Amino acid sequence: MKLKIGYRALIDSAMEEIETVPLNQAQELLQDSNMVFVDIRDIRELEREGMIPGALHAPRGMLEFWVDPDSPYYKPIFGEGKRFILYCASAWRSALATKTLQDMGLPDVCHLEGGFSAWKQANLPVAEKPSKSSKS
Repeated sequence: MKLKIGYRALIDSAMEEIETVPLNQAQELLQDSNMVFVDIRDIRELEREGMIPGALHAPRGMLEFWVDPDSPYYKPIFGEGKRFILYCASAWRSALATKTLQDMGLPDVCHLEGGFSAWKQANLPVAEKPSKSSKS
C-alpha cells in the first residue's frame, strides 16, 4: 500500500496530535497504579535491552488486537479507564502506535519521550531481561 504522504510527514503529523510524556514525568508515574507502561518492542529487543519494571509487554503487531473489544485477543485492562504510556526502542514507533490507538477510541494513551532507548540512557530503572522461555 502506498502512503499518501511521506513517512516522515506521517510521523510528524502523529507527533503533533498526541501527548508525549517527558522522561522525568514518566519516572514519577512509574509508581502510579492508574498508569500502565506498554512495551511494544520485539522480544529480541527485550532480551537484548531489558524492560521498564512492571510494564505490560505487547508483542509488536498484537497491540491493536489487544485494544479492540471485538477481538478474541482483547485484554480487559484496556477497558478499565487507566492511562497508557507506550514505548518502543525508537520513539517514532510508539508515536504512530499511540495515534493508531487514539483513532481506535482509546483517548488516554500517550507515548514516552525518546522511547526505551532514552529511558535506558537516562539510567532510569530497567528490569531484568526476560528469557525466551518466560511468558510476558
